Amino acid sequence: MYRAHTIALDPTNVQATMFARTVGTARFAYNWALARWNEIYQVSLADPQSPKPNRFVLNKELNAIKRTAFPWMLDVSKCASETAITDLDTAFQNFFAKRARYPTFKHKGVQDSARITVGNFSIDGRRIRLPKIGWVRMREELRWPDAKLVSVTVRRHRGRWFAAVCCELPDPVPSARPVTTVGVDVGTREFVDSDGGRYPLPRPYWRATRHLRRAQQSVSRKKKGSKNQAKAQEKVNRVHGRVADIRSDWLHQTTRKLVDEFSLIGVEDLNVKGMAQSHYRALSVLDVGMYEFRRQLEYKAPVVGSTVVAADRLFPSTRMCSRCGEVRTKPLPTSVRRWTCAECGTAHDRGANAAVNLKNNAVGSTVSACGEFFASAGPGGSPGSASSLCEAGTRRMARTP
Repeated sequence: MYRAHTIALDPTNVQATMFARTVGTARFAYNWALARWNEIYQVSLADPQSPKPNRFVLNKELNAIKRTAFPWMLDVSKCASETAITDLDTAFQNFFAKRARYPTFKHKGVQDSARITVGNFSIDGRRIRLPKIGWVRMREELRWPDAKLVSVTVRRHRGRWFAAVCCELPDPVPSARPVTTVGVDVGTREFVDSDGGRYPLPRPYWRATRHLRRAQQSVSRKKKGSKNQAKAQEKVNRVHGRVADIRSDWLHQTTRKLVDEFSLIGVEDLNVKGMAQSHYRALSVLDVGMYEFRRQLEYKAPVVGSTVVAADRLFPSTRMCSRCGEVRTKPLPTSVRRWTCAECGTAHDRGANAAVNLKNNAVGSTVSACGEFFASAGPGGSPGSASSLCEAGTRRMARTP
């Protein structure tokens, strides 16, 4: 099992300059290799006997000419160019497998990153040694100090430098856990679980609207293409980055708490894309991160032996009475937070009632005819499904009763 730990770096000015040159070299090697790949492919179409493009041919060609044509590439680690060409080869494999689009050229300032392979870096406590750069301070220690190192990706985000350390860990062996079940209803103001717990949303984009508007106005008043406009745009990027960080941190803490406390979690299979097409609630829906919430639950649950069950998209979790099972014929407007069942007269809280229905659906979905309980489930509640693992820090999250 592979997992990555992203750690903020504290480089000196000289080291930050070397980081910029390293990611620039990686970007140049990727673009050069993409251009050569297209040229070699066109030649192979005209002459079927000519070799097809691949990363080995491109790496050999670049190493043969870079000392004379691109001598500045020797000032940074050779891994920057080699891994960039390897990434291009992977991108073409994904394209041919119809998992991604045709690779495009990279642009400066857009996802700047460079990957260093194992054997070319080392970690000692709260510092990391990178080739041609030396020891760089890290803001925290690696989460798995005894794990086998695979690679490290240095990237720039919001003007800061981060190191994503990929490690190989033994496959998790979930221990036996008592069956504790919960249903979680996702809303635009708060998440509600079937035990009565409420998770108020931070709504970071809504809170940053005023600052974002001023920053965008500043960009529009600058001369197009000037350095002042670039500086103003950087401020806009920092606001967007902070919004994304707050949302990601809250989601990681909430999902980690849920999978640690409950062995069976019921959620909804929401049509987030369709919900976001509404002009009136698109901002609120996208500010929540509904799909990301479910995705994180599904990859974290198998590690600790939990199960995530997603109810069918047509499951009437909001309109169904959790006491008698009566289903309302008319849907409830989003402004209605409380309603009374016409059959049994029970007064319901909209979110709490939906959470109880999701819990009951999860229990019914994971118990077979002979009463066997599935130990783990992957996306969509299917037992035994696998998922990729990559998690940020999860701390300080407390569920309000």
